[in-house]
Amino acid sequence: MMQQIYPQVVHPYQFELNKDFHFAAAHYVPAEAAGKCRQVHGHTYFVNITVAGDDLDDTGFLVNFSLLKKLVHDRFDHTLLNDDSEQFDDTVPSRFPTTEVVAKTVAELVQQQLDTQPNRPRCVQVFLRETPTSYVVYRPKAGSL
Repeated sequence: MMQQIYPQVVHPYQFELNKDFHFAAAHYVPAEAAGKCRQVHGHTYFVNITVAGDDLDDTGFLVNFSLLKKLVHDRFDHTLLNDDSEQFDDTVPSRFPTTEVVAKTVAELVQQQLDTQPNRPRCVQVFLRETPTSYVVYRPKAGSL
């Protein structure tokens, strides 16, 4: 994977961890205004997850890199995102699997897991690239996750 510089998020924490990986998934956006995106099509999504915190766990990690990949890659790789009814809904626009909603969903899934960690790190940013020329940055507002 080619190294890339991502937008910086300002936070008050001592440690910042970033994990890059990709997953292949299909989706469609069930809205008339979505044009061609109303049809089922696929992407190789590239994601960067930024986690921050002040305290390390018992292994000296803020969070284990492999945990982040497992949470997202294992769930979404080689799937039709629309079929994940826990996260997406074809009848609720705020839950259509658009790049924006997928980025927010990744942040929420990661934070749910981080909330179980004794050192309580925070997911402060998700960068999700859908195509070589299109990406979304999602940053949870303080207290929103």
